[in-house]
Amino acid sequence: MAANGPWLQCADGRRIFDGSSGLLCANVGQGSPKVFSRIAEQFPRFSFGGAAVVRPHIQMELMDRLCRAVGRPEDSVALVTCGTLGVEIAVGLARNIARVRSGKRRGDILTSTLSYHGMSALTLALAGNHARRPRAQDALGLGPAFPAPYPPVHDHEERACDASCADEVAKAIDNRGAENVAAVLLEPVNGTTGGAYVPPDGYLRRVSEICRERQVLVIHDEVLTGLWRTGTPLASNHWDGAEPDLCILSKGLGAGYTGVGAVLVSPEIAPLLRHDDADPLPAMGTMATHPLQAAACLGVLDELESMDLDAFRARGERLGVLLRALTGRSVVREVRGLGHLYGVELAPGLLWPLMEEAEKRGVFFYPFTGAGHPRSEGLVVAPPLTSTDEDIDFLATALCDAVTALDRNG
Repeated sequence: MAANGPWLQCADGRRIFDGSSGLLCANVGQGSPKVFSRIAEQFPRFSFGGAAVVRPHIQMELMDRLCRAVGRPEDSVALVTCGTLGVEIAVGLARNIARVRSGKRRGDILTSTLSYHGMSALTLALAGNHARRPRAQDALGLGPAFPAPYPPVHDHEERACDASCADEVAKAIDNRGAENVAAVLLEPVNGTTGGAYVPPDGYLRRVSEICRERQVLVIHDEVLTGLWRTGTPLASNHWDGAEPDLCILSKGLGAGYTGVGAVLVSPEIAPLLRHDDADPLPAMGTMATHPLQAAACLGVLDELESMDLDAFRARGERLGVLLRALTGRSVVREVRGLGHLYGVELAPGLLWPLMEEAEKRGVFFYPFTGAGHPRSEGLVVAPPLTSTDEDIDFLATALCDAVTALDRNG
């Protein structure tokens, strides 16, 4: 198999459009000349150099570019190797900051019942992904602390979720004791656990206010949503007053070319990490964004910053319109999302048949399962951000035809 941009060339001659950016990471497509140019430029200089022995010029360039790209130019940055490790590092930094700033007794991290924060023993135990949570006896005594503001896990019956659902976060902190809670960790837009749920207007702002009142930090896991996936540099940019204290990036930064993660720490709290009373900082690791990785990431930023953002946002809106037109079909229960990230929830039992019908028509999607009772299922539609208008039309037509085929067969 070969690949070029958003297209996969199969050995049998077929072409398949990558409707999910690989595992929601190949955000600038494959075979990027800009990424290759950066790697080729760095390769003959030196391919590896740890910050302890080589002055990390290219890593410093990456940190500066990244912070400016997401509108947080004064942040401090920890570079790591993947999103899971980024979450673990963010947890360690938050605990350190909370103890120095507020004298916290413990460093509890609170998450929601519809969340996913990585594949380590700690992050799987913390989060609320039903399909991937460890057995109770293996969960380290950890688990989600409050319901996410989405109907599958927070059903009010008489009304939709709204900003007042943030009161559940306040209740969770107060029940635990604010002196024991270091941070609230959440996805500003839900990823693949529930299928691109978007929080109610005002919810993230209210969470920030609740946490500020209790001297609890806010960590946003933007591993999947960061770097324009939802149409803005960060998903939190969609709402005023939603800026987190710490932000984790990964998938959109490496874009499938390299494993990478970055934890951004706001300038108001970063100095506390160097305080005399701070615990030792988490180790960044041998392979923490070495020079070749940093070069690849700079190429990804080159690609992203060369996009016509007006045209890009218009394509995302058009994708949403085309997908939401499917909601009148018996196969499709709901379409939700924004930017280049959508969840198409299906009637029970139709996920794999629809995946097969779509692939016959030349498009691949990422499946999601696991929200609510019974568990919902559907497709995550997340094409590369560099897709063209023609690519988006091809994707939407193929999916519509696949849905039609199931409607007819049903």
